[in-house]
Amino acid sequence: MELTLLGTGAPAGLPRPDCPCAPCAVARGGDARAATALLVDGALLLDLTPGAALAAARAGHTLAGVRQVLLTHPHDGPAVELPAGLPAAGRVPDGRRLTLISGHRVLAVPLDSPGTGYEVTSPDGERLLYLPPGGAPAGAAQLRPYDMVVADVCGRPDALARLRAAGGIGPATDVIAVHIDHGVPPGRELERRLAALGARAVPDGTTLVVGDYHAVPDLPRRTLVLGGARSGKSVEAERRLAAFPGVVYVATGGSREGDTEWAARVGLHRERRPSTWRTEETCELAPLLDGPGPPLLIDCLALWLTDAMDRVGAWDDEKWASGGERALKGRTAELVAAVRGTARTVVAVSNEVGSGVVPATSSGRRFRDELGRLNAAFAAECEQVLLVVAGQALTLRG
Repeated sequence: MELTLLGTGAPAGLPRPDCPCAPCAVARGGDARAATALLVDGALLLDLTPGAALAAARAGHTLAGVRQVLLTHPHDGPAVELPAGLPAAGRVPDGRRLTLISGHRVLAVPLDSPGTGYEVTSPDGERLLYLPPGGAPAGAAQLRPYDMVVADVCGRPDALARLRAAGGIGPATDVIAVHIDHGVPPGRELERRLAALGARAVPDGTTLVVGDYHAVPDLPRRTLVLGGARSGKSVEAERRLAAFPGVVYVATGGSREGDTEWAARVGLHRERRPSTWRTEETCELAPLLDGPGPPLLIDCLALWLTDAMDRVGAWDDEKWASGGERALKGRTAELVAAVRGTARTVVAVSNEVGSGVVPATSSGRRFRDELGRLNAAFAAECEQVLLVVAGQALTLRG
């Protein structure tokens, strides 16, 4: 089954008309995108957009053989002129099946938002799932892995999580991001974010063969995200697991009775996280890393270290010298060994302290030194290490 993406952008396109934002300002050339529309084997057109006939011609195709035009979502704005010779555009009711004269079979997939997704099966059995902007399957049952999924990856990464949980996305599924808007800067930053979700983007006019082998982005199994205070490191860590089901969020800070400001911080973090994630408040990380299970998001190592230093009396110079330092080294060595041997996907967050001022107290300097050592040891066991500065992720490794 041959799929040509006549456009890959949001309904308003990219750049948006008259939008002054930075992503729109740099979306030029190959990064410019028309509204998403798909041409399947020259016989099926999914979504009718302005200039579809011209876009097909530029890609070396024609709409003359199209036998069915299906819409996936309400199309706002001016009416789109129907190119001569095309059948009238329409939508298939949820759950209804349609067989085309070309031999393609189409199933309308119910969504959790206005619109309809379409599962397209070719005469030879290749399977494609196409979802509209802002759409995710509503209560997906167990599925066989699709050969290709074309969806709003940036806007609804949780749609991928649902499909992965249901078996619709497997290790060989080619996930293509479409409906790309100005929420993510184009170019390398878009590629980086999509790769972390197991997806990729292609330019307008690209023709893909559904079912052909394509190297799925290699997802790092262990990632350390470093950054200063309010740098965006936790947001970056959460974003990296947003497309995966059943994530366990490991909160090492615990609760602080009577501290309303801390409670507000914890509340904001919880509101950001998907409802399907489970939270564990613990500093016992080694048992979690040693056991099987879904991905872990550990936030953060600095608070874990605070707890570890509390346990060994590291803030007291005498206790530190008489065995506290040795006990802390044993505890951090246990954590590092658990990271080295874990079979789980892990994203950990920590504070970068190498660029700060020198603390005024010996205990403060001790904490800074031990956190720097812990970060370095933990990073050595990770396939990818990121440094977040002003909300921008810089790749240090991987």
